[in-house]
Amino acid sequence: MAHVTLVASRLLCFSVFSVLLTGCQIPYLLKNSWHQTAILNSRVKIKEVLSSEKHSPETKEKLKLIQRVKAFAELQLKLKPTKNYDTFVELDRPYVTWIVRAAPQYQLSPYEWWFPVVGSVPYKGYFNKSGAKSEASQLSQKGFDTYVRGVTAYSTLGWFDDPVLSTMLQYEPHQLVNLIIHEMVHASVFIEGHVDFNERLATFMGNIGTEIYYSQRTDGGDIIENIKNENADSRLFSRFITKQLQSLRQWYSEKKDMISQTQKTQRLIQIQEDFSQNVLPQLTEKNYQWFLDANLNNAFLLSLETYQSDLADFARLYEHLDQDFHRFMSFCKDLEDDPNPQMTVRTLAAEEN
Repeated sequence: MAHVTLVASRLLCFSVFSVLLTGCQIPYLLKNSWHQTAILNSRVKIKEVLSSEKHSPETKEKLKLIQRVKAFAELQLKLKPTKNYDTFVELDRPYVTWIVRAAPQYQLSPYEWWFPVVGSVPYKGYFNKSGAKSEASQLSQKGFDTYVRGVTAYSTLGWFDDPVLSTMLQYEPHQLVNLIIHEMVHASVFIEGHVDFNERLATFMGNIGTEIYYSQRTDGGDIIENIKNENADSRLFSRFITKQLQSLRQWYSEKKDMISQTQKTQRLIQIQEDFSQNVLPQLTEKNYQWFLDANLNNAFLLSLETYQSDLADFARLYEHLDQDFHRFMSFCKDLEDDPNPQMTVRTLAAEEN
């Protein structure tokens, strides 16, 4: 995505853990391992960056903000203390990595890559754009919808001490706060085999944590209303995209082999028209304007589903748990052995409302 919004930051910051460990293709594994090692070897202590004249005042202010947010999240939100974000890496590119997603042309079902140890995952990551584009091109030639996006940050889930990357500093301060809390939620709760649940949880709690952070600051008055509006917009968009994806999935199932590419294109245009007519007028901020111009296909929509659908389940459960951040996270952590954590959250939330 060429533009940077709060939504984009969420869409650009999920874990590429799988590509750091294993792969079916030895050259792919070795190349990605080399890039990850290069990043780790480039880490510089943030305290050294803050005392250096090499970096701009803006960079230093954002690094100080990250330090404050990390302390806040550990002490007040009770997220897992780690050695993450104590170091800094300057990259010479806009994204740290690029992610490929794919899906059948007439089915909302992710194409999955299989890796030893971590199993099947609905994405494949590259540390260079050309590799991701090449992978997407090969899948497109096989008839799949594809989507490539740049990623500004990722979590290694405790395998390494994650640095602050220069790619993360492109966001506005409150977006950066959201990003850090999002990634710290991953480090605190990550349920193996449930990528979508993990990302939705981090998306929802990143929103909540950012609102809590600024509501407690004496200088948060100018931005807190903006954050509340963005969070309200996120809930509206989530309801919209959840309903649209359910309807589209049913349409594919009912039509099966009778759908033409023209019919599919018209169906996707209808989704954008529905958004323009019924959702956009209700939004307070401009974070979802990009949806009007997005090149919708099944791979792109599945990416939205990963981050944006079913957030209402979390919202209802959060209300049930008295809007207690730590209590909510503890509940989710107890779902680590649950075969369907999203359904458990949905069922409990429905029972209590």
